[in-house]
Amino acid sequence: MPRYAASVQYDGSRFFGWQVLKTGLPTVQAAVEAALSKVANHPVAVVCAGRTDARVHGCNQVIHFDTDAVRTERGWAYGANANLPDDVAVNWVKPVSDDFHARFSALWRRYRYVIYNHPIRPAHLCKGVTWNYRPLDVERMKAAAECLVGEHDFTSYRAIQCQAKNPVRHVTRLDISRHGPLIVIDVQANAFLHHMIRNFAGVLMAVGCGKREPGWAKEVLDARDRAQGGVTASPCGLYFVDAGYDKVFGLPASESNPHFIAPLIPL
Repeated sequence: MPRYAASVQYDGSRFFGWQVLKTGLPTVQAAVEAALSKVANHPVAVVCAGRTDARVHGCNQVIHFDTDAVRTERGWAYGANANLPDDVAVNWVKPVSDDFHARFSALWRRYRYVIYNHPIRPAHLCKGVTWNYRPLDVERMKAAAECLVGEHDFTSYRAIQCQAKNPVRHVTRLDISRHGPLIVIDVQANAFLHHMIRNFAGVLMAVGCGKREPGWAKEVLDARDRAQGGVTASPCGLYFVDAGYDKVFGLPASESNPHFIAPLIPL
């Protein structure tokens, strides 16, 4: 059957993660599959670039699906959106070759973690950012983050229940920037471990507020022991923002996301 790639954005606040659950609890994948199945008029299964946890958001989650239903690209996107809940939307749909795979063809994935650093908790975007009332020193956070770039064993930065067989990942960028009360941790890697970025954020915020010294991030890394890693940060500020593929697949260029920080920092 012909194969299509698509991009999905979602507010993960009420979802129990991306992947369909046997319990029937709401997930993003279940919502997307139900919508595409209505457009195709037959059951449609989708594969994503990277699964996200409960309450984690997505801006350009790339998926693929196979169908023999004939629809235009606009028809797929607009038809799916007409059948999706308000907190999920399809950005685009386009036909791709059979050798495209949303997960295995991805060269890298990228996330952004957004912190609202202010004494007063935010009323707006309260589930779209992580609130930290302690003043955070971005320069200290940057110094701590330097050791996390490159190829490392990230055992200390993954969840105890992580099912990945290999804890080694290659982080190609880890940028931290402040924009008024917002601090953005921007991370790109070939792949990520369960809770890896949230554990990065937990360590970096501990350093930023002065509870720990910048060198602690490397001590945690070298320990290869999750128990040494401190608190796992909230999922609320975490966004899957992009995945990279070979240009041969011709996927549309990504936009800067999440939308509320797009004017502040380019993708």
